[in-house]
Amino acid sequence: MPNNGKRTGVQLNKKHWYEHVPKSVETSQGGKVTILGNQQIQTDRTIPNNKPDIIIHDNEKGTCMLIDIAISGDRNVIKKEAKKILKYKDLIIEKQYMWNVKTKVIPVILGANGTISQSYRKYVSNIPGKHEVKELQKTAILGTAHILQKVLM
Repeated sequence: MPNNGKRTGVQLNKKHWYEHVPKSVETSQGGKVTILGNQQIQTDRTIPNNKPDIIIHDNEKGTCMLIDIAISGDRNVIKKEAKKILKYKDLIIEKQYMWNVKTKVIPVILGANGTISQSYRKYVSNIPGKHEVKELQKTAILGTAHILQKVLM
């Protein structure tokens, strides 16, 4: 997502955000923010859904965001969003208990043709950085076109 580095203090290694290849763990200078990509969260008890796509842990504010991203069939956007929130309910409770941080799930669900839910903008606005909904929709549509092109050609 564009411009995340400026707000979190994590530097991108490329000029454009879409060219950046993230490490599994990124930490800002001074250790204020840690961004984990595709990492399991260790808990005291076994929780089946403990690996969100992105985890943004703000050590200074004592907050944590569990971001789960999906491209869904256009009719399934709202259902998929609700599933993502329910999927991480146990993990939120455990993380808040163990690490004493305010934790929330941010589902980023786009339809294959760019469809979004009514609450999409609210969720995306919680993620640090500037995010153009049109750009995210464009990315989803281009990805769909790329897949179709590979299948049909």
